[in-house]
Formats: sequence, structure tokens, C-alpha cells
Amino acid sequence: MSNQNLEQCVRDSLEGYFRDLDGETPANVYDMVIRLVEKPLLDVVMSHADNNQSRAAEWLGLNRNTLRKKLVDHQML
Repeated sequence: MSNQNLEQCVRDSLEGYFRDLDGETPANVYDMVIRLVEKPLLDVVMSHADNNQSRAAEWLGLNRNTLRKKLVDHQML
């Protein structure tokens, strides 16, 4: 899947989200999207890194402590 396909998938999902609101006012859309995208991102990267946090942090461009905090926040540790 190319970056463009991933971007289109996110765009389509957001369009569906706003359509499903049916006129209701959205709230905290940014936080919702980041939360929903971040967890599967962390899950897939950790899996491919054989659960090695240092390797996963390097691949993600994050400090290992930042990665660990995110894993705890998403109840993945």
C-alpha cells in the first residue's frame, strides 16, 4: 500500500465519520484520529520489531521512553 492509499483510506474514513454525524457537531476530532491511528501503528511496528522497544522506537523516530509511554497509554504493556 502506498502512502497515497493510506492517506486516501484516512480521508475516506473521515468523510464517513462526518457523514454519519448527520449534522451533529463533532468534538475532539484530532485526538480521536490520532488515538485510532496510533494504536494499530504501534501494534504493527512492535510486531515487526519482535516486541523490541528500542528497535521499534528507532523505526518510529521516537525516544524509547516516549514509545513506552504510548504503549502504556494504549494498554499495550
